[in-house]
Amino acid sequence: MLLQRIARLAIAAPRRILAVGVLVFIAAAVFGIPVAKSLAPGGFQDPQSESARAISVLSDKFGQSGQQLLLLVTAPGGATSDQARAVGTDLVAGLQHSPLVYNATSPWTRPVPLAPGASDDLVTKDGKSGLIVVNLKGGENNAQNNAQTLADQFGHDRDGVTVRAGGSAMEYAQINTQNQDDLLVMEMIALPLSFLVLIWVFGGLLAAALPMALGALAVVGSMSVLRLFTFTTEVSVFALNLSTALSLALAIDYTLLIVSRYRDELAEGSDREEALIRTMATSGRTVLFSAITVALSMSATALFPMYFLKSFAYAGVATVAFVAVASIVLTPAAIALLGPRLDSLNVRRLGRRLLGRSEPVHKPVEQLFWYRSSKFVMRHWAATGLVVVTLLVLLGLPFTSVKWGFPDDRVLPPSTSSHQVGDQMRENFVHDFATSVPVVVPDAGGLSPADLDKYAADLSRVPDVSAVSAPGGTFVGGNRVGPPAAATGLADGSAFVTVGSTATLFSQASDTQLKRLHQVAGPGGRSVEMAGIAQVNRDSVDAVTDRLPLVLGVMAVITFVLLFLLTGSVLLPVKALLCNVLSLTAAFGALVWIFQDGHLGALGTTPSGTLVANMPVLLFCIAFGLSMDYEVFLLARIREYWLRYRPANAIAKQAHAANDEAVAHGVARTGRVITAAALVMSMSFAALIAAHVSFMRMFGLGLTLAVFADATLVRMVVVPAFMHVMGRWNWWAPKPLVWIHDRFGIEEGEPVEPISPVEISLKHDDDEPIGEPVPQIF
Repeated sequence: MLLQRIARLAIAAPRRILAVGVLVFIAAAVFGIPVAKSLAPGGFQDPQSESARAISVLSDKFGQSGQQLLLLVTAPGGATSDQARAVGTDLVAGLQHSPLVYNATSPWTRPVPLAPGASDDLVTKDGKSGLIVVNLKGGENNAQNNAQTLADQFGHDRDGVTVRAGGSAMEYAQINTQNQDDLLVMEMIALPLSFLVLIWVFGGLLAAALPMALGALAVVGSMSVLRLFTFTTEVSVFALNLSTALSLALAIDYTLLIVSRYRDELAEGSDREEALIRTMATSGRTVLFSAITVALSMSATALFPMYFLKSFAYAGVATVAFVAVASIVLTPAAIALLGPRLDSLNVRRLGRRLLGRSEPVHKPVEQLFWYRSSKFVMRHWAATGLVVVTLLVLLGLPFTSVKWGFPDDRVLPPSTSSHQVGDQMRENFVHDFATSVPVVVPDAGGLSPADLDKYAADLSRVPDVSAVSAPGGTFVGGNRVGPPAAATGLADGSAFVTVGSTATLFSQASDTQLKRLHQVAGPGGRSVEMAGIAQVNRDSVDAVTDRLPLVLGVMAVITFVLLFLLTGSVLLPVKALLCNVLSLTAAFGALVWIFQDGHLGALGTTPSGTLVANMPVLLFCIAFGLSMDYEVFLLARIREYWLRYRPANAIAKQAHAANDEAVAHGVARTGRVITAAALVMSMSFAALIAAHVSFMRMFGLGLTLAVFADATLVRMVVVPAFMHVMGRWNWWAPKPLVWIHDRFGIEEGEPVEPISPVEISLKHDDDEPIGEPVPQIF
């Protein structure tokens, strides 16, 4: 077997293997760390959508970008003061000469100057501030960088006048900057706390340092893979957050599983070499199988059209691959090299000596917490199982009222300039540019001005439309009320008009208005395409929801096939799917209740009444994969005991007793590992709760809740209760599938001799570790 050969190689040449690992780490760090400069800040929009096509026409033919920079100019004497006019005209002149700008519009530089006391859609209602609207070059990926460059150059106070930068491009620029700062804070929080918990879990400082080293290798390794991807496709900068958190979490998972099994094998009387070989043949195989399951589950996000979601597939698969390879190659080499020193520098032992406490007495497995708790759950399966299921369902109920939205300035802290400008736009301007709907007529050749005017008049009759600016004038309620605004035009056989809206973004009124705008017949029967945040949001949500059944179906099939190959059962994979959905729905319900509805102060964020559509989907794919990680750990060990305890005949009572004993022993052997791993993994993800970008905070909380609930309530209560009720039917499959499993199934280690059913009731497990065990969590 390959894994056994790897173990023997680790025993024969551990120093060489670790030296190669160090060289790989150095090479990956040199190549991979600069990847941050190559990652793209966008990726939230569907590139094949209606809004993307409309934005392309607006940018190419009219100099109207999909992302704008807004400069809010506030003077003590008001927007009509000479002080404001001087600063405003100076800013516009500088912006117009920038190679990063298509054009800039302001109340001070329009053909008709702003008169004192006049009303203008570029001036606040109180008359104190004026707005400069800058159309940026660069498209979705580079407009943010251009906005940041211009904000650094022009967005500062001068001559007593306050200048604040905002707009969609600036929002994303500040989101990306804040995200990079938050990533550093996350690492500063997660790494020390994780190491302290690992010292408590592993006991020895050297053993605790092992998963940290593997996690570091996985981080730089995944960075290298992401950089390779950037040579051929766009990769989101947010993928770095995932690779960092996931690398540490999985490294801890896999190392803890291998070291725990190695100590178990030593306790059963094996020498160190034999124990390492048996460990790799059992837990090493589980690690590989788990890694394949997690990687394939996370790869499903590549089916979405937005590269924001695709990037997490790249990062997830790369990270899992590096962690898995490092775990099965470097971990046995480190164990072989350290030998008895693996448990040296034992902090717990030192603490007991300082406190004058004796060494812990090792108990039979039947006296351990996890064994007794699983037996209790199976004896009282109705009360425990139904209570937990009911609790998870109730927690998930708020998810039924979820509303999808698009990230705007409110995902940033109120102290940022984008958030401040956004608040002014919503509260103090007659017209909020964020609610506008540009309508493009790609083929306007042969249309007369009257055709466009009629179309604009028809659009202006739609409820909640404040005005429509067309090449022939501005229309309100079907009537022409004035000359055309700047945001309209005819060029190169195309035309566009701008629909002003009073409907709040992401509200039912906005959705209804957008639907009615689409129902208005195009000018001269021509097709039209719409842009704007409302349309971009609809396209993005549709891109997610349209492909979601395919993604969920792929994940379900992958899960079913892999777990069937592991267990030989058709019921256990279905149970796994249902349990995962149960725990994830509970986490999603909490997110809706907190971040959408604003309970608990929205954890210090500004609720917008929606959830960013990409994040729950991403959270589902990642948390689903990680929950399958624990599922594989648990079922692999339960099946190992089932093969040992199952009766040779089909006596139902004996089979049921054997099943219960296998479940209890499997939970007892993996409960502490799963709970400890989930604790550390939750800490890695919980560090994201410190993020200042609200959807990253939501992401961190969602993963923390999903992982913790899955590893405790589901794995340790729902699973034993379900498996007790099903009894020997847990292991049933139709005969054709039995044949498939016999040929292609995954076997844990070497075949074992079944134990007589009579022995099960008399058996006491004497193979608890005689060395320092992995401690109990409870």
